[in-house]
Amino acid sequence: MDQENPGNTLYVNNLYEKITHDDLMQALRCMFQRYGTILDIIARKTYKLRGQAWIVFARPEDAQAAKEQLDGFPFMNKPIRIAFAKTKSDAVARQDGSYDEKKVEERRKMRRDAWEAKVQAALQKEQEAVGGRAPGAKKEQASNPRCTILVENIPKEANEGMLLLVFQRFAGLKEVRMGSGSKAETAHVEYDNEEGASAAVAGLQGFKLATDKPMKLTIIENAS
Repeated sequence: MDQENPGNTLYVNNLYEKITHDDLMQALRCMFQRYGTILDIIARKTYKLRGQAWIVFARPEDAQAAKEQLDGFPFMNKPIRIAFAKTKSDAVARQDGSYDEKKVEERRKMRRDAWEAKVQAALQKEQEAVGGRAPGAKKEQASNPRCTILVENIPKEANEGMLLLVFQRFAGLKEVRMGSGSKAETAHVEYDNEEGASAAVAGLQGFKLATDKPMKLTIIENAS
């Protein structure tokens, strides 16, 4: 959304946060669709963006009417705040022919890079707190059986590189396999020794990977 917003897109905040993403999307559509055709509704699950949403109308006058009628509306006993978004949405850009896939991909890459840098900084801080020693790196474990950890509650935005950053500080990391389809929020992390896997579970149980949802780690496999 690089270009100036022509008035089609509303920025909504102060939304009730203790609601599922699906229920929020349905509620927003029910509230706003009476004012005109909606091209898109954007609401993220991440901790940083929760309580916020963007509503994209086909016509600026419909967005104006919705803003006038719903600004301050008590949604789940919280008055929502509505303003016009500062930039044009991708949905509007596609409609008027100004959509630039290259620029969109550049923005996505910048967000991924910033996210990875944030995770790396958090891990570095933790490592410095334990004296710079990678947990689980006490001694050689070549003769120990391999262990696989099931990781659950992974943000959909996460990728293999992000998980490698998180788990590589524990000795013996061999492989990270991302889930897909209905298991997109899971991954399998394999270590070549039991001690490293156990240290990873102990050190990262409940770790929040740029989201408000803590990861759940379980050792599910011990194979020679």
